[in-house]
Amino acid sequence: MFRYFIYLGYDGTNYHGWQIQPNGASVQETLMKALSTFLRRQVEVVGAGRTDAGVHARLMVAHFDFETRLDVEGVTDKLNRLLPADIAVYRVCEVKPDAHARFDATYRTYKYYITTRKDPFNRMYAWRVFQSLDFDKMNEAAQTLFDYTDFTSFSKLHTDVKTNNCRIMYARWEQEAPDEWVFTIRADRFLRNMVRAVVGTLVEVGRGKLTVNGFRRVIEEKNRCSAGTSVPGHALFLVDIGYPDTLFEV
Repeated sequence: MFRYFIYLGYDGTNYHGWQIQPNGASVQETLMKALSTFLRRQVEVVGAGRTDAGVHARLMVAHFDFETRLDVEGVTDKLNRLLPADIAVYRVCEVKPDAHARFDATYRTYKYYITTRKDPFNRMYAWRVFQSLDFDKMNEAAQTLFDYTDFTSFSKLHTDVKTNNCRIMYARWEQEAPDEWVFTIRADRFLRNMVRAVVGTLVEVGRGKLTVNGFRRVIEEKNRCSAGTSVPGHALFLVDIGYPDTLFEV
């Protein structure tokens, strides 16, 4: 069997997230149907992770197996012809037979977009806030994330993971335009709903409802009820996933 990585992006507006759902369209199912149609047999696709309903991906990676070596450029072209306009395959490449899109990823990077003005052209991709926020304080609080590894307070309840430990590599708010800000966060892994919960709690700091030390206490309490409300998913983007170079030495 030969294993292949698919690099793709999608607008998550019309999907109930990446993972196959019993009652709703998913990106994973849509990709699997297109791949199975092209290869003329049922093909399972494994993603690098999950994105929630409405969340977008500038870059997602998935893998699949096939019994013969494929023309990867041909696969890329055919998939893009079969897939709807809101999903695009950037490239397909052969990897080592034991390479795994999820377990071999060394980091993931997300961006969350906030706007402070009404704009009909980014309403689907940025969260509008009506209060002024202290982004300096929010950045000060974000830096405390590096001091911890257990992020139970930012995890969706009743998940099936064995550990809530993550290693944060980068976390910072930056201004992209007079009324637009973006939060970038990178870690070796993320818990379910984690980024949206982190952003929601940082916004509490920006509104003056939570101090930087209070943000620390939220993490240390390891209680989801202590953290802020999860922000809407439509402003969240998965933007990058890293892998060791050795996976591609075939």
